[in-house]
Amino acid sequence: MLLEVIVQSVSDAREAARGGADRLEVVRNLEDGGLTPSHDLVRAIAAEVSLPLRVMVRDNDGYSTHAGERTALANAASKFADLGIDGIVIGFAHGGQPQIDPMIDIVPAGVKVTFHRAFDQLADPRGALEALSAVAQIDRVLTSGGEGSPLARCERLHEYQEAAGSRLTIIAGGGVDEEVLGLLAQRKVMREVHVGRAAREGHRIDGAVSAGLVRRLRTLLDSGT
Repeated sequence: MLLEVIVQSVSDAREAARGGADRLEVVRNLEDGGLTPSHDLVRAIAAEVSLPLRVMVRDNDGYSTHAGERTALANAASKFADLGIDGIVIGFAHGGQPQIDPMIDIVPAGVKVTFHRAFDQLADPRGALEALSAVAQIDRVLTSGGEGSPLARCERLHEYQEAAGSRLTIIAGGGVDEEVLGLLAQRKVMREVHVGRAAREGHRIDGAVSAGLVRRLRTLLDSGT
């Protein structure tokens, strides 16, 4: 399985690469769920590591947006695209429904998109997959698998991937720890996973990414145990 690690510094990126990460998600303010990082940071990380980068474009700690911030989001997305990144991480929801038009207005044409955990705010996640799959730029959906036990979440993630078919890749992310990763590895139903705290020292949101912890996660995924 592909292992994506959240980073918010060049040091984080270097450690994640050393540990065996396959892709990085670049953010700032991880304590707010990840916000738009600076252009300089993304450029520095791109110069430091050769891994694909997906970059967060989000200016508040919720899952809504308004006209006043969309220009800034669009400018940021355009500048990131000019760096040759792998894609943008973005997503909006309102009233339990995905808000697709604002996202299309923000992300430059041709740039791939991960629809992030706004997905977990939707009233009908499985039904929303059809609408999301109709947007050519969206190739991935990041979700925790919702509430419940690790086993229940894994089963729900499997259901989402089956519903998405080959058009979308479901990324397991959000509270994904070693127990969840172990279950996903054993069941072999997911193609990609996304980790934050699990790759950080002390499993703390304010901890730095550790190559040793990333390597442990990589081994866990590869061994299936």
